[in-house]
Amino acid sequence: MTDETKSELDQTRRRLVQGIGAGLALPALGVSPAIIAAPTARPWITDGVQSGDVLADRAVVWSRCDRPARLVVEWDTSSGFNNARRMVSPVTDQRLDYTARIDLRGLPSDQSIFYRASFEDARDHSRSEPWLGHLRTAPQRARDIRFVWGGDTCGQGWGINADFGGMRIYEAMRQRHPDFFIQSGDAIYADGPIQAEVTAEDGRLWRNIVTEAKTKVAETLDEFRGNYRYNLLDHNLRQFNAEVPQIWQWDDHEVTNNWSRGKELDERYQIKDIELLARRGRQAFLEYAPMRLTGRDASGRVYRKIAYGPQLDVFVLDMRSYRGPNTHNLQTEQGPDTAFLGREQLAWIKRELRRSRATWKVIAADMPIGLHVPDGKDAAGRARWEAIANGQDGPAAGRELEIADLLGYLRKFRVRNTVWLTADVHYCAAHHYHPNRAAFQDFDPFWEFVAGPLNAGSFGPNPLDATFGPELVFQKAPAYANASPYAGFQFFGEVEIDSRSGTLSVTLRDIDGTSVFSKTLEPQHA
Repeated sequence: MTDETKSELDQTRRRLVQGIGAGLALPALGVSPAIIAAPTARPWITDGVQSGDVLADRAVVWSRCDRPARLVVEWDTSSGFNNARRMVSPVTDQRLDYTARIDLRGLPSDQSIFYRASFEDARDHSRSEPWLGHLRTAPQRARDIRFVWGGDTCGQGWGINADFGGMRIYEAMRQRHPDFFIQSGDAIYADGPIQAEVTAEDGRLWRNIVTEAKTKVAETLDEFRGNYRYNLLDHNLRQFNAEVPQIWQWDDHEVTNNWSRGKELDERYQIKDIELLARRGRQAFLEYAPMRLTGRDASGRVYRKIAYGPQLDVFVLDMRSYRGPNTHNLQTEQGPDTAFLGREQLAWIKRELRRSRATWKVIAADMPIGLHVPDGKDAAGRARWEAIANGQDGPAAGRELEIADLLGYLRKFRVRNTVWLTADVHYCAAHHYHPNRAAFQDFDPFWEFVAGPLNAGSFGPNPLDATFGPELVFQKAPAYANASPYAGFQFFGEVEIDSRSGTLSVTLRDIDGTSVFSKTLEPQHA
């Protein structure tokens, strides 16, 4: 990035704060959501802007308003908007919860793109005040890259606390000036009600902003939507969204804890049909995620590849939609009950990884490979498992069979430089997998890095399963379960790719952005 570009970007950041600061401050002042949503003479942007799935020539811009309207996005490579180009969405209405997105096309590669979003009333054509945003398109030539990742937002009762400064970790990530952010799942806790006050460590009170949608588990479509609207009350998150493009994936809490086919819902739920809840949760997720929904993806496919220049491809997995039921996970042959990625997604990730010519192939996984993640016991009293590992250190079995299949394929076709990034377990860690330590040995060594939570209870650490030979290189976790954000065990991950050396460096950072661990990887050449 040139000094001139940095200067312009800094000026734009100041304009962003000045231009939308009043709106961002509303939740911190405790303004009622009912007041925030009150109708006005002109359309009103209710939840800021987001951009996502940025490529070299395209980017999605998302926003939401308070009535049937068209989203209007003007963009330019200059913050002065002297040569602004304009795109308009179809009318959005209550069927989409008044959310709208535009897939900006024809963008110049490796450029700062400044945009302003507004809504045009579908009836009287009046216009809202604009909301400013910024993104940077992917490069076509090698350049330095920095991005961040993490998951788990507003979980275990720890919501938006204005006295604490809101969800401060989003500000810490924003100050790292990343090119983009991978939302690694559990963007909401649809099954996690928020109370006005929660007792934290040493008897300290944690005071939450509370909305009606967060007073119970989500069952109706509007309750699922309300969970996303709740998070967007946070001023840190809205400012982060306006400046940092995103790549979203989902996990369990977008619906309910540990959901899979056949899950039995607890007494909090009046609706007992997990498939119905999953459909509603998916619809709300797709409405609020700044994802590209065109062509085949219009059906709501979450797994996809984001090409980010010659040095990086990001492979976004969906470890939730195609899995079989959570079982004892010890089956010796692949079948419906061992599905985790599912046949079609597994074939896709093999094919796309083999085709990739990027130096680094980052696999964004919503769950870790080798950590024990239990899910109670089955009817026979056997341990039931939520993730891939099955608590047995022997040959691959159950869901491990798919991972063994994938890892063996990558070795066979000499696919190098894969790095796995994940969240889910609510602490941070670095794991190195090596066949010399493994029961299943037909794979090349690789790294897995774990980050999170972003704003939720902290837990851990979890035991490792030896099937794929993981070594615990680093971990940081609380000594007790459900530590609040006061305790400081909130983490995000950061990746930097150096254009000259080709190295990839991973840093795990805490709620203030301070590094707690770092590892630099050298690229391997076929």
